[in-house]
Amino acid sequence: MSRIGKRAVAVPSGVTANVEGQTVKVKGPKGAMQLVLHDDVKVTMDKGAVKVEPRSETKRARSMWGTSRTLVNNLITGVTKGFEEKLEITGVGYRAAVQGKQLNLQLGFSHDVNYPIPAGITIATPKPTEIVITGTDKQQVGQIAAEIRGYRPPEPYKGKGVKYVGEYIFRKEGKKK
Repeated sequence: MSRIGKRAVAVPSGVTANVEGQTVKVKGPKGAMQLVLHDDVKVTMDKGAVKVEPRSETKRARSMWGTSRTLVNNLITGVTKGFEEKLEITGVGYRAAVQGKQLNLQLGFSHDVNYPIPAGITIATPKPTEIVITGTDKQQVGQIAAEIRGYRPPEPYKGKGVKYVGEYIFRKEGKKK
Protein backbone atom coordinates (compact mmCIF):
# COMPACT_ATOMS: atom_id res chain seq x y z
CA MET A 1 0.00 0.00 0.00
CA SER A 2 1.25 3.45 -0.87
CA ARG A 3 1.39 5.64 2.21
CA ILE A 4 1.40 8.80 0.11
CA GLY A 5 -1.27 7.56 -2.31
CA LYS A 6 -3.75 6.76 0.46
CA ARG A 7 -4.10 10.41 1.47
CA ALA A 8 -6.52 12.55 -0.52
CA VAL A 9 -5.33 15.92 -1.81
CA ALA A 10 -7.39 18.67 -0.16
CA VAL A 11 -8.52 21.50 -2.44
CA PRO A 12 -8.17 24.81 -0.50
CA SER A 13 -10.66 27.67 -0.75
CA GLY A 14 -10.10 29.90 -3.76
CA VAL A 15 -9.06 26.92 -5.89
CA THR A 16 -11.34 25.00 -8.25
CA ALA A 17 -10.49 21.48 -9.36
CA ASN A 18 -12.24 19.42 -12.06
CA VAL A 19 -11.70 15.76 -12.92
CA GLU A 20 -12.69 14.66 -16.44
CA GLY A 21 -11.61 11.07 -17.07
CA GLN A 22 -7.83 11.02 -16.55
CA THR A 23 -7.45 14.83 -16.81
CA VAL A 24 -7.22 16.96 -13.68
CA LYS A 25 -7.76 20.71 -14.22
CA VAL A 26 -6.91 23.13 -11.42
CA LYS A 27 -7.51 26.89 -11.36
CA GLY A 28 -6.27 29.20 -8.60
CA PRO A 29 -4.96 32.68 -7.86
CA LYS A 30 -1.61 32.10 -9.63
CA GLY A 31 -3.09 30.59 -12.80
CA ALA A 32 -4.60 27.44 -14.27
CA MET A 33 -2.90 24.11 -14.93
CA GLN A 34 -3.92 20.68 -16.10
CA LEU A 35 -2.44 17.20 -15.96
CA VAL A 36 -3.27 13.93 -17.71
CA LEU A 37 -2.64 11.01 -15.37
CA HIS A 38 -1.59 7.47 -16.24
CA ASP A 39 -4.27 4.91 -17.17
CA ASP A 40 -3.28 2.62 -14.27
CA VAL A 41 -4.78 5.02 -11.69
CA LYS A 42 -8.35 6.19 -11.11
CA VAL A 43 -8.96 9.82 -10.11
CA THR A 44 -12.14 11.02 -8.37
CA MET A 45 -13.41 14.15 -6.61
CA ASP A 46 -15.22 13.75 -3.30
CA LYS A 47 -15.96 16.24 -0.50
CA GLY A 48 -13.58 18.93 -1.75
CA ALA A 49 -10.63 16.60 -2.20
CA VAL A 50 -8.99 14.76 -5.10
CA LYS A 51 -8.56 11.04 -4.46
CA VAL A 52 -6.21 8.79 -6.43
CA GLU A 53 -6.55 4.98 -6.42
CA PRO A 54 -4.89 2.19 -8.40
CA ARG A 55 -7.12 0.41 -10.96
CA SER A 56 -5.47 -2.98 -10.33
CA GLU A 57 -2.91 -4.56 -8.02
CA THR A 58 -0.08 -4.67 -10.56
CA LYS A 59 3.35 -3.35 -9.64
CA ARG A 60 3.04 -0.60 -12.27
CA ALA A 61 -0.36 0.57 -10.94
CA ARG A 62 0.90 0.67 -7.36
CA SER A 63 4.02 2.61 -8.35
CA MET A 64 1.96 5.14 -10.33
CA TRP A 65 -0.44 5.58 -7.39
CA GLY A 66 1.87 7.63 -5.15
CA THR A 67 3.46 9.41 -8.10
CA SER A 68 0.08 10.53 -9.46
CA ARG A 69 -1.06 11.75 -6.04
CA THR A 70 2.12 13.82 -5.68
CA LEU A 71 1.69 15.31 -9.17
CA VAL A 72 -1.88 16.39 -8.31
CA ASN A 73 -0.62 17.87 -5.02
CA ASN A 74 2.07 19.81 -6.94
CA LEU A 75 -0.62 21.21 -9.27
CA ILE A 76 -2.62 22.54 -6.33
CA THR A 77 0.47 23.89 -4.56
CA GLY A 78 1.62 25.55 -7.79
CA VAL A 79 -1.60 27.52 -8.36
CA THR A 80 -1.80 28.60 -4.69
CA LYS A 81 1.79 29.29 -3.51
CA GLY A 82 3.97 28.61 -6.54
CA PHE A 83 7.48 27.14 -6.52
CA GLU A 84 10.84 28.85 -6.10
CA GLU A 85 14.42 27.79 -6.71
CA LYS A 86 17.45 29.89 -5.74
CA LEU A 87 20.88 29.71 -7.36
CA GLU A 88 24.12 31.24 -6.11
CA ILE A 89 27.06 32.26 -8.31
CA THR A 90 30.60 32.04 -6.89
CA GLY A 91 33.70 33.26 -8.70
CA VAL A 92 35.57 36.46 -9.55
CA GLY A 93 33.74 38.29 -12.33
CA TYR A 94 30.87 35.80 -12.40
CA ARG A 95 27.49 37.54 -12.43
CA ALA A 96 23.94 37.42 -13.75
CA ALA A 97 21.45 40.06 -14.91
CA VAL A 98 17.95 39.93 -16.38
CA GLN A 99 17.69 41.92 -19.62
CA GLY A 100 14.14 41.90 -21.00
CA LYS A 101 13.18 38.30 -21.79
CA GLN A 102 16.72 36.94 -21.35
CA LEU A 103 19.00 36.05 -18.47
CA ASN A 104 22.54 37.26 -19.19
CA LEU A 105 25.20 35.17 -17.46
CA GLN A 106 28.90 36.05 -17.27
CA LEU A 107 30.58 32.83 -16.17
CA GLY A 108 34.21 33.21 -17.15
CA PHE A 109 33.78 32.20 -20.79
CA SER A 110 35.01 34.34 -23.69
CA HIS A 111 31.35 35.15 -24.38
CA ASP A 112 28.23 35.88 -22.32
CA VAL A 113 25.63 33.14 -21.99
CA ASN A 114 22.10 34.36 -22.83
CA TYR A 115 19.33 32.12 -21.48
CA PRO A 116 15.83 32.86 -22.87
CA ILE A 117 13.20 33.03 -20.10
CA PRO A 118 10.24 30.76 -21.01
CA ALA A 119 6.59 31.80 -20.61
CA GLY A 120 5.12 31.20 -17.15
CA ILE A 121 8.50 31.53 -15.42
CA THR A 122 9.86 34.59 -13.63
CA ILE A 123 13.58 35.01 -13.11
CA ALA A 124 14.91 37.75 -10.83
CA THR A 125 18.43 38.75 -9.83
CA PRO A 126 18.23 40.58 -6.47
CA LYS A 127 22.05 40.59 -6.35
CA PRO A 128 24.44 40.05 -9.28
CA THR A 129 25.47 36.72 -7.70
CA GLU A 130 21.96 35.42 -6.92
CA ILE A 131 19.26 34.06 -9.27
CA VAL A 132 15.67 33.43 -8.10
CA ILE A 133 13.46 31.30 -10.38
CA THR A 134 9.71 31.24 -9.64
CA GLY A 135 6.75 29.63 -11.40
CA THR A 136 3.68 27.45 -10.98
CA ASP A 137 5.07 24.25 -12.53
CA LYS A 138 7.49 22.48 -10.18
CA GLN A 139 9.03 20.38 -12.94
CA GLN A 140 9.68 23.40 -15.18
CA VAL A 141 11.20 25.49 -12.35
CA GLY A 142 13.55 22.65 -11.41
CA GLN A 143 14.49 21.98 -15.03
CA ILE A 144 15.38 25.62 -15.68
CA ALA A 145 17.46 25.78 -12.48
CA ALA A 146 19.32 22.63 -13.55
CA GLU A 147 19.96 24.03 -17.06
CA ILE A 148 21.35 27.31 -15.68
CA ARG A 149 23.52 25.39 -13.18
CA GLY A 150 24.70 23.18 -16.07
CA TYR A 151 26.43 26.09 -17.83
CA ARG A 152 29.09 26.20 -15.09
CA PRO A 153 28.63 23.58 -12.33
CA PRO A 154 30.66 24.22 -9.17
CA GLU A 155 34.17 22.79 -9.32
CA PRO A 156 35.68 21.03 -6.28
CA TYR A 157 38.96 22.98 -5.92
CA LYS A 158 37.86 26.60 -5.48
CA GLY A 159 34.08 26.13 -5.52
CA LYS A 160 33.63 28.46 -8.49
CA GLY A 161 30.45 28.11 -10.53
CA VAL A 162 26.66 28.12 -10.20
CA LYS A 163 25.17 26.15 -7.31
CA TYR A 164 21.86 25.78 -5.52
CA VAL A 165 21.48 27.79 -2.30
CA GLY A 166 22.34 25.41 0.52
CA GLU A 167 24.13 22.90 -1.74
CA TYR A 168 27.31 21.47 -0.22
CA ILE A 169 30.31 21.36 -2.53
CA PHE A 170 32.81 18.62 -1.60
CA ARG A 171 36.16 20.42 -1.65
CA LYS A 172 39.44 18.79 -2.74
CA GLU A 173 42.94 19.72 -1.73
CA GLY A 174 45.11 21.22 -4.48
CA LYS A 175 48.45 19.87 -5.62
CA LYS A 176 51.38 19.90 -3.20
CA LYS A 177 54.90 21.22 -3.69
